[in-house]
Amino acid sequence: MSEYLHTTPAKAWLESLRPRTLPLAFSSIVAGSALAAWHHHFDFPTALLALLTAGLLQILSNLANDYGDAAKGSDTPDRLGPLRGMQKGLISAAQMRRALLLAVLLSLASGIALIAVACRSPQDVLGFVLLGLLSIGAAITYTVGSKPYGYRGLGDLSVLIFFGWISVAGTYYLQAHQLDGVVFLPATACGLLAAAVLNINNLRDIESDAANGKHTLAVRLGARKGRLYHALLLAGSALCFALFALFYLHSPWGWLFVLALPRLWRHGRDVLQQPQAEAMRPMLEQMVKTALLANVLFALGVVLSI
Repeated sequence: MSEYLHTTPAKAWLESLRPRTLPLAFSSIVAGSALAAWHHHFDFPTALLALLTAGLLQILSNLANDYGDAAKGSDTPDRLGPLRGMQKGLISAAQMRRALLLAVLLSLASGIALIAVACRSPQDVLGFVLLGLLSIGAAITYTVGSKPYGYRGLGDLSVLIFFGWISVAGTYYLQAHQLDGVVFLPATACGLLAAAVLNINNLRDIESDAANGKHTLAVRLGARKGRLYHALLLAGSALCFALFALFYLHSPWGWLFVLALPRLWRHGRDVLQQPQAEAMRPMLEQMVKTALLANVLFALGVVLSI
C-alpha cells in the first residue's frame, strides 16, 4: 500500500468519478443537438438537460464499473490500467454503494426534468422513461451482478447503442419531436468511436482481464484480431460521417470532420504496429481526444452547413 500513501480520499473519489470520460459522453449530445439545429429544431433547455443527464449516467457507469470490478477481484495490481479508490482501499464497498444510489437518484431527477421539458405526448413520456431506466440498468450491470454483460464481450455493442444510437438520435428526437432515419449515420459514427475507446482500454488490460475471467470482446478476439477490429471501428466511423456529408450536407463545411482523419489514421496505424499491451497506455488518451475532436468537428460542420 506504500504507493498509495499520498492519495487522499478526495483524490480517490475523483479517480473513480473519472471526469476525463465526460467530454466523450457530452460530444454525442452535441452531435444530436447539431443535427436538430440543422433541421431548425434546436432547443437550448432540452440540450442542456440532455448534457446533464448524459454526464450523470456516465458518472454512474464509472462508479458501477469500479464497484463491480473490485467486487469480482478483476482489478488487481498486475493490470496495466490505473487502480482506483476501491482497489486502493480508500473507498469502502458501503461508501461506493451509497455513491451509486446517489448517482442513480440524480440521474433519475435529471432524466425526469428532461422528459418534462421535452416530451409532448404520453407515448413519448412512456418511451423515454423506459429508455432512461434501461440506460441506468445498463450503466450498472456492465460489471455489477452475477452475469455482467461487460464480462461476456457485450460492452462494445452496448457502447454503440447508448453512446451512438440512443444519445445522438434520442437527443435529436427530443428537440425535433420526430425521428429522421438519416441521423443514424452520424449516430453510428459516434457510437463506433466510443466503442474504439472501450476497445483500446480492453486491449491494454487484455492479459489481466483474461486471467481474471473478464471476457471482453478484445479477450475473445485475441490481441491481433482485436487490433484489426479497432481499425475497422475507426474506418467505419469515418465512412458514416463521409456518407452523411456526401448525401445530406450540401456544403463544404459538412466535411470539416476530415481534419480529424490524419489523427485517426496515425492512431489506427500505431495500434496495428504495436503488439504489446503496454503500448496501449498512452493510446487510450490519444483515442479519447481523437474521438472527441472528430465528433466536435462534425457537429460544428453540421451547424455551419445550415
